[in-house]
Amino acid sequence: MELAVINQKGEDTGRKISLSDEIFAIEPNDHAIYLDVKQYLANQRQGTHKSKERNEIAGSTRKIKKQKGTGSARAGSIKSPLFRGGGRVFGPKPRDYSFKLNKKVKQLARKSALTYKVKDNSLSVLESISFDSPKTKSYMALLDGLSLGDKKTLLVLPEENTNVFLSSRNLPKAKVVTVNDVNTYQVLHADHLVICEGSISKLETILSK
Repeated sequence: MELAVINQKGEDTGRKISLSDEIFAIEPNDHAIYLDVKQYLANQRQGTHKSKERNEIAGSTRKIKKQKGTGSARAGSIKSPLFRGGGRVFGPKPRDYSFKLNKKVKQLARKSALTYKVKDNSLSVLESISFDSPKTKSYMALLDGLSLGDKKTLLVLPEENTNVFLSSRNLPKAKVVTVNDVNTYQVLHADHLVICEGSISKLETILSK
């Protein structure tokens, strides 16, 4: 499979790059994608939720009314879950939501996500990208040149580039990551995936291990 290489202005450079069929043209596995996305979202949860149970409520232990003769149910403590301000029954406690997922499954999920992008014609290969200084206007000009100004985009860089990262930070629909940090959720969440030419070989190496 071959894709045309474009420059920062969105113009065709006249060159093409070959993409590995083992990475970008496999039979997608939807269940692997589901598991990888589920793990990613679970790992984002802080799990710091907490409510007080009956024994943790600060309140008087005095019996609030006499046992008999009131015509209503018996009540022995203001901290009862039945009363406003009382403890909560089986409330949430701090916990860790993360779970283990095999490396092979995660690799299959990323390959499947990349394959879907190729099938949907939602993947472009950028020759290179460089900014003299961090400016949001520069990154917006790049997206406009690629006709992606109104879409959610994910740009994959071969290595860290501070100017490019800072230029995209104020744009809610733009995301920039290095090739080592690409994950299934981000690939699928983006309407269009833009990969720098230098990232292709690194990505294929990572996903073929």
